[in-house]
Amino acid sequence: MILLRLSRKKLWPIEELKVGDAVTYTAIFGVFLGGRIGYVLFYMLPRPGGLDRILEDPITIIAVWEGGMASHGGILGIMFFTLFYAWKHKLSWLAVGDGFAIVAPLGVFFGRMANFINGELYGTITDEKNWWAVKFPKSLYENGYSDNLQKGLQQAAISNDTAGEFLKDRVRLVGDYDGYDLSPQAFEQEFLPIARENPDVMQALADHTPARHPSQLYEGILEGLVIFVMLYLIRVRFTKLWHGVISGGFFILYAIFRIGVENVREPDSEKIIGVTKGQFYSFFMIAIGLAFLAWAWKSKRSLRDDIAPG
Repeated sequence: MILLRLSRKKLWPIEELKVGDAVTYTAIFGVFLGGRIGYVLFYMLPRPGGLDRILEDPITIIAVWEGGMASHGGILGIMFFTLFYAWKHKLSWLAVGDGFAIVAPLGVFFGRMANFINGELYGTITDEKNWWAVKFPKSLYENGYSDNLQKGLQQAAISNDTAGEFLKDRVRLVGDYDGYDLSPQAFEQEFLPIARENPDVMQALADHTPARHPSQLYEGILEGLVIFVMLYLIRVRFTKLWHGVISGGFFILYAIFRIGVENVREPDSEKIIGVTKGQFYSFFMIAIGLAFLAWAWKSKRSLRDDIAPG
């Protein structure tokens, strides 16, 4: 709807009747494929044994049902697909890209909300007294907190007969004490539903779950809503804005916010030269954004110039 509105106001070069197709193709070939390819290249391959895993099972490359999409990859995917689309339809690449740069943050926002709901890509541990702190059950087994998980399961088994029967049937005792060893899949798919139905079981797990920054919400608000509002208002306020300024602004703002939030986000992979991968790749996005701004300054061309006679 936003791109359709921009098209009607002559603030985007794609014709009104072609907006739907352009958005659909960009979502498939830009966001989806770019996000998955980016995950494979930026996160899967660099891991120990990553290449061997792909060679043994090439289907892994497209196994999105197992999770794995990279926001940096999705953004780059949009950039390259809009280049192809603009070339095919003989439009200004920068002008087409500016439109998608305005709505791309909304995709980031909804993606981060999904991460929050799924309890993934959460933040670092913070003081439980902070009103914004959130406890994510998955963190009990995803970050080496096995002792806390076992203690929580012990307490949960005592709190509820159903939970106790579940643990007796599906897990084994480990260690010198009655600790439980429960697979992440069983914990997430079978035990958590029991916990959600019983306040005592939920409280037992909560007592041993560290409070964390809801970094998904930070990213969704900053990289999503804030950037969208800023770029949209700039677009409708400055109708003679040079092609590429919006795109450059998006890359730079996204990178700055991402670098900042990464400081309170639990790293989902190893670091590169002392910074998280998210921060490392964001530095390149700043360079890309500056390149767009330089191109815009050099060309000094706007939509008004495109429709002017001669």
